[in-house]
Amino acid sequence: MRRISRTDFSRGTRVFAGTAAGTGDGRLAALATAIGAVLGAVLGAAGLQAQEMVDLPAEDRPVSPDFELVYTIGSAGAATEWEEFTSISGVAFDGEGNLYLLDGTRMEASARVVVVDAAGRFVREFGRAGDGPGEFRAATQLVVWEDGQVLVEDMMHSGYHVFSPGGEFERMVRESGGGLGFAMARRPGLRPERTGARTLVGRSRRTIQRIDMSSEEVEDRVLVEAWAPVEDEGPRSGDIEDMIGEEWGFEPDLLFDALPSGGVAFSDSSAWAIKLTDPSGEISRILRRPIRPLAVTEQMERVERERRLEAQRNRPFRSITQPGSAPPPQVRELIDNLTLLQREAIENMRFFPEVPLIAAVRATWDGALWAQRSTEPGSDEPGPIDVIAPDGRYLGTLETGTAALPDMPDAFGPDGLVAFLDTDEFDVPVITVWRLPPEIR
Repeated sequence: MRRISRTDFSRGTRVFAGTAAGTGDGRLAALATAIGAVLGAVLGAAGLQAQEMVDLPAEDRPVSPDFELVYTIGSAGAATEWEEFTSISGVAFDGEGNLYLLDGTRMEASARVVVVDAAGRFVREFGRAGDGPGEFRAATQLVVWEDGQVLVEDMMHSGYHVFSPGGEFERMVRESGGGLGFAMARRPGLRPERTGARTLVGRSRRTIQRIDMSSEEVEDRVLVEAWAPVEDEGPRSGDIEDMIGEEWGFEPDLLFDALPSGGVAFSDSSAWAIKLTDPSGEISRILRRPIRPLAVTEQMERVERERRLEAQRNRPFRSITQPGSAPPPQVRELIDNLTLLQREAIENMRFFPEVPLIAAVRATWDGALWAQRSTEPGSDEPGPIDVIAPDGRYLGTLETGTAALPDMPDAFGPDGLVAFLDTDEFDVPVITVWRLPPEIR
């Protein structure tokens, strides 16, 4: 069983405001009136005096800077063979502005990492599909450190391939306890730390972890304990029915990025609030904008439930043996049972009373924050992006949906470089790189 957490224990962030408009049966009425602990009520908490509350303006200040197009690669009409990408699931810059692309992901025979320089010229490619070290069975994530060392997560290897800045395979880093084979990536949203160490920042449920990849086995420790809007009330039994938890609509996600200082920036509630930590994980500053979240209506609930059911129906099954082969009967039965339980959980899902305001949080190479706001559920339009200077000043709000800024960038690099992933009319990947003006880096 899980229960709703009524208070944001992450020190001072307002969690919910308003009433439970549209919930119909009032099952979340108590939650709708719950708010996070205000600063004056928790001044006695250890270390809180060191926190700085920064209240940013409520009114948007539109910013329309000129972006410089640097290069475009890919598409079905690519002039060279190396640009014929299959499916890209990872993109990242190194400190020299070289762009790394994880192409041909999962179990595709064309799996590889492609590197281009700051002008979009081919540098090298490395890695391939296979079962050996440095060969990808199911590549799912790409991480690039500032010096160009590369890490590729491979869920079927239950570990990570590490390549040198020149693309030579160096070693495997294994997850302790092995893997589930067909499980999803164990550490979603990995971010490299630019501290000179082989460390990453990642997420595990409602915690942010510092992850050490310098030895043969992954070592991690909790850096931040984020607020948990829905709390677990005890250990699971291990039965298949207990593998699927309750489904919640509009639950505040834990969004984060690594800062150049060694700390992290994260959002963990429905309010516009971003918490900044020092390298030890202590919260030193909370940025807030007094913008009210949208109240969830019955129509939003219906749309969200149908969206999740549709996604569940269309989720492709990938074999855990060889591509195109049938799984063993016992595995097929397990997957069918899990699918049924997932569908039942979605059909009976519960909803939070408000739509979280922040949809994404990213840090630029220079330490500015880009916080993308959510739009009304069901809308395909990307939300505007608020830009905050490294010192906490509000710089303005960028309109998305333009040629230069279609959405939140997929990667930030040095000297204002940003990369976007898209596809052409034949669903072939296209990568566009722009340069940001200095004022919003």
